[in-house]
Amino acid sequence: MDERITTAGILVIDGRFLIAKREQKGSIGGMWEFVGGKNRWGESEEETLKREYREELDLEIEVDALVHTHDFTNKQTRYHLKAYLVHLDGPFRPRLSVHTEIRWVSLAELEDYAMAPSDAEIVRRLTSSLRLDQHVDG
Repeated sequence: MDERITTAGILVIDGRFLIAKREQKGSIGGMWEFVGGKNRWGESEEETLKREYREELDLEIEVDALVHTHDFTNKQTRYHLKAYLVHLDGPFRPRLSVHTEIRWVSLAELEDYAMAPSDAEIVRRLTSSLRLDQHVDG
């Protein structure tokens, strides 16, 4: 079985998460996702995220902390998904190329969107982390 690294960039501004809806084609067509994509040979994960944000939204970003990893299989390939927090490195003037729309949503609202299966796992991790934080603090 082939193995590849894939990435997701979690952009959060003022407590709201940027998600994007994929065009109606491919295995995740019409679903919502965090922007990211497959790592190319010789690229670092950070380079992959910067390239994907540039290609998909025409935005410049900087990559921050790794916040989640998990593995999944799709079409005979085992993917190692790496989700990073990212922040803008320039103005927010997106131009969509593979998405039909974007939205800024709260963490609670993320659960209301039909996320791509790999990104749904990230949402579960983010919401369970918040619940743990609230339990510890409260």
